[in-house]
Amino acid sequence: MFVDIFGGRVLHLTPELELTTIFIDKTLTPVGIAIHRDGRIFVVGVGNLAAGRMIALDPDGSNPRTIVPDSAGYVPDDLVFDSTGGIYFSDVKGTSTSPTGGVYYIAPDAKTITPLLSNMAMANGVTLSPDGKALWATEFAAGRLHRVDLNEHGGIAPFGSTVPFHFTGRAPDSMRTDADGNVYVAMFNQARILVFSPNGVPIGQILLPGREQNHFLTVSSMAFLPGSREMLIVAWDEIGGRGAMIFKAQGFAKGATLFSHR
Repeated sequence: MFVDIFGGRVLHLTPELELTTIFIDKTLTPVGIAIHRDGRIFVVGVGNLAAGRMIALDPDGSNPRTIVPDSAGYVPDDLVFDSTGGIYFSDVKGTSTSPTGGVYYIAPDAKTITPLLSNMAMANGVTLSPDGKALWATEFAAGRLHRVDLNEHGGIAPFGSTVPFHFTGRAPDSMRTDADGNVYVAMFNQARILVFSPNGVPIGQILLPGREQNHFLTVSSMAFLPGSREMLIVAWDEIGGRGAMIFKAQGFAKGATLFSHR
């Protein structure tokens, strides 16, 4: 599953490379997607960039339900489930000099939303460690990587909030973890994925073909194929005009089996 931001579509691609559109809503402007363990498809959209929303779909893309309405005032960009069915999501509001975004937590009953990280300059990617004890987030407009040790209630543990890395250039986007706890960050406008250890130390990178000629610089997200090291990376050749592309690469370990998977 992946999204078409400007077309407002949720797309399904089979192993046989059969592509179908299972949902469309151009007002959503979808930017992030995750699959709940019960099969529901959760999609976040930035809307008009002033207010967005989060919806849930049945596995076939039908029966859309609003989880976070646009009236709540968030601009959801990415999401990840914890072991209880709660949801951490990023709010991509703000600028480099006006940090009004953050990372929030939706309780499993979807009745309350509480802040985890506040005053962020366009919070973007969000993911969990394989054991669910640490949350990672990227700050797009400030170029920072956040690591949060979580307590038993899903909040910040004592001395648990740190910034282990500051990025150079534009700009950290979505992220994933592998089974060893390594963290992969899509670098928007750099045509590469940066890889970090479980403690936030840079340990490698994945470069996209054509990078030296400024092709496919706009890397926004990636995902592991279940049970494998194979990673799919989505990128857009904004400068070179070659359209959007999905690339394959090998991760450093198998993808983490997080709580969003069935």
